[in-house]
This record gives sequence, structure tokens and C-alpha cells, in this order.
Amino acid sequence: MTKKKTVKVALIGNPNSGKSSLFNHLTGLNQKVGNFPGVTVDKKTGSCKLNEETRGEIIDLPGTYSLYPRSIDEQVVLDVLLDKKSKDHPDVIVVIADASNLKRNLLLFTQVIDLGLPVILALNMLDVSINLGQKVKPLEIAKELNIPVVSVNARNGDGINLLKQAILEVETPRKEIIDVSEYAPEVLADIKFNFGIENNYEALLIAQQGRFSDFLNDSDKKKIVDINAKNKFNHELIQSKEILARYERIDKIVKHAVEFNVNHNRNLTHKIDKILTHKVFGYLIFLTILFLIFQSIFTWANYPMDLIDGAFASVSQWLKNVMPEGILVDMLTEGIIPGIGGIVIFIPQIALLFAFIAILEESGYMSRVVFLMDRIMRKFGLNGKSVVPLISGVACAIPAVMATRTISNWKERLITIFVTPFMSCSARLPVYTILIALVVPAKMIFGFLSMQAIALMALYLLGFVMAIVSAWILKLIIKTQEKSYFIMELPLYKFPRWKHVGLTIYEKSRTFVVEAGKIILAISIVLWVLASFPKQGIENAANTLSAQLTSQNYTEEEIQKKVDAVRLENSYAGMFGKTIEPAIKPLGYDWKIGIALITSFAAREVFVGTMATIYSIGADETEEQTIKSRMKAEINPETGGPRYTTAVAFSLMVFYAFAMQCMSTLAIVWRETKSWKYPLYQLLYMTGIAYVFSLLVYQILK
Repeated sequence: MTKKKTVKVALIGNPNSGKSSLFNHLTGLNQKVGNFPGVTVDKKTGSCKLNEETRGEIIDLPGTYSLYPRSIDEQVVLDVLLDKKSKDHPDVIVVIADASNLKRNLLLFTQVIDLGLPVILALNMLDVSINLGQKVKPLEIAKELNIPVVSVNARNGDGINLLKQAILEVETPRKEIIDVSEYAPEVLADIKFNFGIENNYEALLIAQQGRFSDFLNDSDKKKIVDINAKNKFNHELIQSKEILARYERIDKIVKHAVEFNVNHNRNLTHKIDKILTHKVFGYLIFLTILFLIFQSIFTWANYPMDLIDGAFASVSQWLKNVMPEGILVDMLTEGIIPGIGGIVIFIPQIALLFAFIAILEESGYMSRVVFLMDRIMRKFGLNGKSVVPLISGVACAIPAVMATRTISNWKERLITIFVTPFMSCSARLPVYTILIALVVPAKMIFGFLSMQAIALMALYLLGFVMAIVSAWILKLIIKTQEKSYFIMELPLYKFPRWKHVGLTIYEKSRTFVVEAGKIILAISIVLWVLASFPKQGIENAANTLSAQLTSQNYTEEEIQKKVDAVRLENSYAGMFGKTIEPAIKPLGYDWKIGIALITSFAAREVFVGTMATIYSIGADETEEQTIKSRMKAEINPETGGPRYTTAVAFSLMVFYAFAMQCMSTLAIVWRETKSWKYPLYQLLYMTGIAYVFSLLVYQILK
């Protein structure tokens, strides 16, 4: 059997040119997501059949406006094209251009041509161009540039077969668009000699950008700096000269290849934008849309999440009933299966959130949101695109952290990842409500404002304020050479492509389950071990208490609850709670609350169940009032008064508002940053903030 030939094809284009849509049509489900070496930039690759003998290996490179990078994403594009030793270096380049904005798109295309690699122009959005009163002539462009030009429609897949044929037949360009040999001849000669380069434009890019490229070592970068210094190379002047020359050439191409209908009405999009990007109404509309989205997420996700939760609980109980008792069965039913359930239960929220995000992006509205919010967010070291993850964090920090992938600037993305968990997620709600019910009177102010509702709203606002303040602090601490520019194209409004929305949901859900799930499962097992061992010590304490209680007037259910409480107290988790008691005592907490703090690391809402077990009360929702009553009746042996005073309750609420107590979030932060140091810093910083402010609250209110 003859082995198929493989052709590496790189897809390059401006943001919003239809590049990702074309990638989806070429590869379908035959795609995977990884990262480019050394950076956290997503790398989407896939495969397709070009003909019976040839297979295409497709790589979807990040969107870029030119080969002069302004972000890590754009630097990746340049490095892939310049590094001939890279496994991602393409045999063929397909540049996807938006025909409705041809002049801007041709800048990148002419640069790629001059690198001397086989290149094809995929002319997309010709129908949009016609609607805007422009008639683009692909044959004229091909004639002007002597390069194959293929008309495609990335929305419905028209022209895909013609593009595949062009990939098989494309040749190396025979002529440069712009001759850069006279711009800095001495520099180009030295670069070509020292680096074994033949192409003039490649040498110019190495001279201008090589010192920032990851594929060059420190010695090579020093050579570039020395060559530039020796020849007094003026980067800005040469770059300006080149860009101006390209646009002069592009103007001539557009003049021959595009017919304009000056009487065409192009104002519909602008009329809509006058409302959606209005300095007042724009924000109100956006907040309304967000409210509807997250209200839908809370409402719709509850049903499948409850089904998943119930299904895994039933499986665990069934296995306990049919399998013989033993440590392996305990680990399976109390550690592994709940751990897997803790992964799967998040899928409905992730799927719904990214479905809405994909719809907003596909329709063109998300670009307007970024435009609206950038001016406000940038003052705090964030980005206009940070607003989506921050507000997503109110539902769940996990999909919110994943949503930061739309932020191209690494510093702004890292800050957004770092501060997003300060937003009060739905897991904090059970903690807030039971503690507020303990100490805040159920009274109305002005006859319609609930004191408890105001307290709850204040906690959500507190998390947002701390996120913004922390972002501002990190802006001053984190240093980077990467400059942040705000260049935002507002695309035309379009109906979403449901196939692409579905692919987005599938990709994000799969990434979470496969990547973060492995970490979550491992930590779940560790937490089970801490709560289940040492077996002998736990059983001895349980048997002793059981024998004492049997002779007293307790029901079997009451005995079981008290035995469960002493089991937890004598586990490693209980021992650790007593060990950390001196550290948490200044906050007003005892060892029992310490255990809740430890078990809450699995999920913050575990606090209520842990308290119920410790105080020998079931955690059933029908007994919620009993749980509150028992917690309210808990006595502080040192003072003789209630344990849950106003000072202790508010200290706990502030601690849960600020602390990083979610192993799932830490796992996804590791997945997104590809380093344990960032989740570790995040854990230490948020726990430190939580401790300091809880201490202040307790000391002030006590």
C-alpha cells in the first residue's frame, strides 16, 4: 500500500477574515487544540484529504494584520514562517482575505509573497463586498500579482474543492512585490551571510524582529543587535518606508481589480452601531444581554447538572450495594466516582456559556462589547475583552478562565485569569445565604429593601471591587516587553453559523474534560484519603462513642450522625483542622470551621455539608432551618456565648468571598498558563488577601 504524501498548509489572515471558518470546513471534526512551543497561544491543527494520494495537514495560525508583531499571537505567526526547522513551518500558505476590506488585507498578503514561499490568496466574503457596493475581480488580482487566487465562501464552504486543487498545484512566487534590497543593503548582506539566508525580505524581518523570536538563541540575537548597531539600522524608518511602498502597490492593484458603486447605501451597520455602541445606551443594552445570558445559564444548566449529580450519586450507591465492602470500593464510590462527577457536572455551564459567546462572536456583537469596555478596563491593566471572563465568573470561574483565550496580549490575559476567581461564583451562594441567615435580620428597609438581600449584593460587589483593585496592582508588578494596542475592526452583523457554534461547544467541553479533568480527579482522590484515614484511629474513636451513646436516650439516626462527626474529627482532615486552629483562631474560627475550610477546597459549597456533619445534622434541604438553628446554638467554650457571632459570620463571608477554594479553578488555570507557578501564586495571594481582610473584619466587629 502506497503511503500518502503529506502537505503542511498554514492558514493566515486578518482577524475576522473568515480564517477559522475556513479551517472548520477543511478539517471538520478532524482537528485538535494544543499550544505552540514555549507559549500559551492556542494551536489548532487538523487534517483533510486533498486527493487520493495527498493528505493536507492544516494549521490555523493566530489572526494578524501584518508581519510586524504587536502581541505574542502575532509573534507566533512570524516565528512559524521564519523558522524553517519548526515542525509547523508550512509547505504552502493560504492567506484568507476579506474582499469587503481588500486594501487592508492585501498588506499581509504582499508581505507573505515576498518571503518566497508557495502562497495562495483565498478571497472570502465576495457576497458581502457586493452588498457594500464593491465588485472585486479575482482574475485581475491574480494577473497583477502572478499568484493563484481562489474565491471561497467560508460561511457555507463554497470553493473548498477549488482551494484544495490550488494547494496541490501552487508554485513558489517568481517575483517580489516590493524590492527591499536597497533599504539597508549593508544590514541585509550581514544578516544573509551570518544566518545563511537568501531571501531579502526574510533577512529584513530577521534584522527588525529577530531579537524577539523564540527560535533564535541568545548568541544569534546578540549578532542581530551588533549588526544593527554597526550599520546604524533605523527600524522605524525602514518599516515605514516598506509599508508605504506596499500601500502604493496595493492602491494600483485595487484600482484595477475593484469597481466601486458610490451610490450604494452602506449605512445600515452604522445606524445599528449608533445604538449598540452609544456611550450610555450601549452599556445598558450590554448589561441587559448579560443579565439574560447568565439568568439563562443559571436556569437551564440547573436541570442537566441536577441530573448528572443524581446519576453519579446513584451509581455510587448502587456500587456500594452490589460490591463487597473494602477500601477499594470506598475509594471508588467516595473518591473516584464523585471526582469524575465533579468534572462532568460543569459541562452544562461550559457548553451554555460558550454557546452564547460563540453566538455573540458569530453575529459581530462581541466586537462592539470589546470596543465599549476597552477604555474602562485598560485603566486597571485589563483589556476590553476581559469583561466577558469577569462577568462569566459570576456563574463559574472555570469557563470564565477558559474565555480569556480571546485576549491576545499575554499580560492582560494573565491578569484577567488571576483576578477572575474574585468574582463571586454560584458555589459561594450556599455559604453566603446560610451565614447571612444566621446574623442578618430578615427585616425590610423602606418597606421594600431586604437587609439580607442588601448583604448578599454587597458580597458580590466586594468581589468585583477586589478583582479590579488586584488587577491594578498586578498591572504595576508584571513587567513585559509586549506592547498593548487596541485595534478593533467592527465586522458587519451576520446570522450565526450553527455548525461553527456547535464545534466551539464541542471543542471547549472536550478540552475541559480531558485536560483539567485529570487534575481534578487526582485531587479528589487525595481529599478522600485525607477524610478517610487513618482507618484504625477513626474506627476506634467511632466505636468508643457508639458504645457510650447506645446506653443513652439517642435514636439510631442521632447516634449515626454523632459517629460521623467523630469520624471526621479523627481523620487526617480533622487532625489538620486542629493543627491549623492556632492560625485561624485570630479570625474567630475553631478547628471545626478549620475542617470546613479544608473540605471547601474541593468546592466552596461543601461548607454547608461539612458543617451539617460536624454538628451531627443531615445536610438535606428540608432540614436547612435545623442546620441554621444548630449552628446558631453552637457555643464558644471560651466565651460561653454563641460561636457564630456577627463578627465570626461576616469574617467567614469575607474569607469565602476572597479565598481561592476551588481545585477545579486551579486546575484550569494550570491548563491555560501551562505552569504551576501561576495557580500557586494565585492560591497564595487570594488566601493571603482573604486572611488579612477576614482578620480585620473580625477584630473590628468583635
